Amino acid sequence: MEEKDHKLESFESFLLSRKIEENEVRRVIDALRGFIRFLAKENDTVFSFSYGKMIHYADMLATKDVKEVVTLVRGLWRYLPFIKANHHMEELLDIAESSQAMETLYERVAEWHGEAVQTEIFKGIDIPPLGARPETKPPVTRVVLQRLEDQLGEESTKDLLRPCLHGGQDVGTDKERFYEIGDIDQFLKIKYQELIEEVEQHRDEQTAMFAQLVDDDVVEFVRTVPSVGPGVREGNKIIISKIPYQIKHFLTEEQPNVKRYHLCYCPWVRGAIRDGTEKDISPNFCYCSGGYYKIYWDEIFDQSVVIEPLKTALWGDMICTFAMEIPDEIMKEYVRDE
Repeated sequence: MEEKDHKLESFESFLLSRKIEENEVRRVIDALRGFIRFLAKENDTVFSFSYGKMIHYADMLATKDVKEVVTLVRGLWRYLPFIKANHHMEELLDIAESSQAMETLYERVAEWHGEAVQTEIFKGIDIPPLGARPETKPPVTRVVLQRLEDQLGEESTKDLLRPCLHGGQDVGTDKERFYEIGDIDQFLKIKYQELIEEVEQHRDEQTAMFAQLVDDDVVEFVRTVPSVGPGVREGNKIIISKIPYQIKHFLTEEQPNVKRYHLCYCPWVRGAIRDGTEKDISPNFCYCSGGYYKIYWDEIFDQSVVIEPLKTALWGDMICTFAMEIPDEIMKEYVRDE
């Protein structure tokens, strides 16, 4: 297939129109050409290749130059939707999702407990870089969490994970909206309705949500599980559930461990769920997942909140659910029916 058929020239023009630096655009195009040439040798094209080819190529790149993987991932993130190859976004997400989490933990251990503890915890461990095969990550998590709990104890380990290792939910204008509405329950209802409308729009327009196309079954799931998205208030807690990571696969899969694999977002544990070795990994790692919501509500309330996992894929559940404790002063001022 000729280069013009891959739309690289028009994609290059698209990037330049977005005010991306010319040198960066050139690096992205070169990275994409490399991937396209690799697929051609496999008798594939960027429009149609089997799952695993992208991971294999990224893994090969990671052994040579991680910077090249970063460029490729950034390029594919824009390029695949540009050429309407959204069906490959799931594999790209498997490469990129939470890729820096263990590096963040590595740095946080030193910041909170000193370099001597960091050296002891990560002794003999090579942290898989961006692009490394997903199956290389859970064994690292198992060893690191075990060492942390042995040396620091479970509570200190949870504390390291609570702020999340890969960033939190975007607040956007929600803080201003919350105080304008002045009612937690009303705010949650509005946010939930907006989520339903967003999912319906993706279904109707056949656009990707979380790197996957959605259908009526996905819409129905969101409609029937009101704790997904912003959550629902129960007493002095907000109960929050995650939309399954690969929701269409989750809804159709019958094998329990594979179903939980599709539920879980975290590449540092989900492979262990699929192969049945998840019990070797500390269940406390899910405090990191709760931290995704903690960052959001910390900013909304202007104070640190406490979030505890209630159910998770790692624990054997078919939903990931967390409880966030509403601070007393927020309860008094922004709950109307108590």
